[in-house]
This record gives sequence, C-alpha cells and structure tokens, in this order.
Amino acid sequence: MNEPVDRHFESSRLKLHYVVWGDESKPPLLLVHGTRDHARSWDFVAQRMLDEFCVYAPDLRGHGDSEWAIGGQYSVSAFVADLAKMVEVIHRGPVALIAHSLGGRIALDYTAAYPDKVTKLVAIEGFGRVGSEDPAIDRLHRYVDTVRELERREPHPYANLSEAEARMHDANERLTPAMVTHLTEHAVNRLHDDTYVWKFDNYTRLAPAPEWSPAETVELWKQIKTPTLHIGGSDSWGKRFPDGRETMTAAVPDSRTVIVEGSGHWVHHDQLDEFVTLVREFLLG
Repeated sequence: MNEPVDRHFESSRLKLHYVVWGDESKPPLLLVHGTRDHARSWDFVAQRMLDEFCVYAPDLRGHGDSEWAIGGQYSVSAFVADLAKMVEVIHRGPVALIAHSLGGRIALDYTAAYPDKVTKLVAIEGFGRVGSEDPAIDRLHRYVDTVRELERREPHPYANLSEAEARMHDANERLTPAMVTHLTEHAVNRLHDDTYVWKFDNYTRLAPAPEWSPAETVELWKQIKTPTLHIGGSDSWGKRFPDGRETMTAAVPDSRTVIVEGSGHWVHHDQLDEFVTLVREFLLG
C-alpha cells in the first residue's frame, strides 16, 4: 500500500495534521473521518481513488496526530471551521467530499455554509442525531455530569498491540484481519512503559449542547446546493434514531440515500467494493 505524505496546518491555534495521496494535478477529494477515528482509516478507500483524484484526509482536532483542544472544544462548528481552513490551505478550488459519521455532519454543515466550495458530497452515516429538544436544564445537567466524569477518566492502556487489535475487532467484527492490523497501527501511541493507548482525546466524548435544533438543522441543510449522496448501513445502530436517516436527508436538495446491505456504521470498511463502486459512479457521473 502506498504511503501518503504528512502535512500540517494551523486552525484556532491548533496544529492539525493531514495526509495527501497521489498527484496534486488531479481533482481534489477530501475524506473526513468520524468520532475517535483517524485519517489513515481511509487508506483502503484512498488507494482506489488515485486514478482520478488527489486525495486529502485530515485528522480532526483531538484525533490522530492533530493537537488536542484544551478544555474540550469539540463542537460541530469548531470542526467546520477547521475544515474550512484546510480547504483554504490546500488551495485547490472546489473539492469533492466523502465523510463518515461525525465527519458527515461536519461536511453537510460546511457544504450548507459554503456551497460553492464543494462539487459533490458523499455522507456515510452522517445523518444520525442532529439536535435535541430536551429541556435546556436537562441538557446543561448532562453536560456538567459528563465533564465531571471525564475529569476522573484515564486512557485505557493496552499491554501490547494484540490487545488493542482485539478491541478494534470487537468494535466492528466485519473488519478483515488486515484492516484490524492497519487501523490499529495508526490509531495508537506507544507510551514509555511500552503500553499502548488510543490517540484520540477522551474529551471528544464531551458533546456540547446541540448548536442547532432539528428544525434549525433542516433549514441549514436546505441551503445545500451540491449534489449529495447519503450512504447508510443496513445493520447500523444509527437506523434507530427517529430524527435521522431519510427524515433528515430529505431536507437536502438534489440528494438521494442508498442503504448498503450487510454493513453496519462503517460502510466503507464493511462493504468496501460496493462502497467504492457507489461513490465512483456518483463522483464521476
């Protein structure tokens, strides 16, 4: 597998890492990962797109080899601002986007705000919970309780890579052994005592109170002018959300939804061949 080039940029005083695969004279394709994931989780997809695109993938703030946000500033708007800065930094004109889970939400909001910056958008499982109409006092209590819990929480150490790989497999049993090994290798840091911990900041678990209500999100997504493909997994936990799936994606003009059978939340891992076929047809059509 070809190794990408490592690069960095600064956003909101954070040093953020991204990788680049391929020939930069080709059209730009940005791949945006989800919560507690990392840029190198896209390697298997990126390798299959290099004939047509130059591929870029960031480590979101608090993830991979990007800096952590002190105080846990991991709002969707903060991620959108980082993505906007990266698009400026690579300076390639309008980009195509493929984004997963939280990344899908980030990409949808970015495209709504800057429709002229995106040629086409693929959101994988990016239509989960989009807001809350719970009483504000309940949301505030949950936030404070989570802060207190995270203050007491320490990263879980793994004695060796095999233990970390076992946890990676438990999280998604559809992964091939090669995927488990590759994803784990790029997801951990080795500590001075030779144990391993995940690279992501535990404070990425601290979701601020939703910035937009479901109704506001609908109005936001109505501003998207970019052709959009929503992809979901038939067996994903996301299908249980009443404010997700087709309900929310219907708000996006010029969009369609495809549910891929035999896949969970990580469609691009679980059904790689079918996923690549879908997105190539969409992006190149």
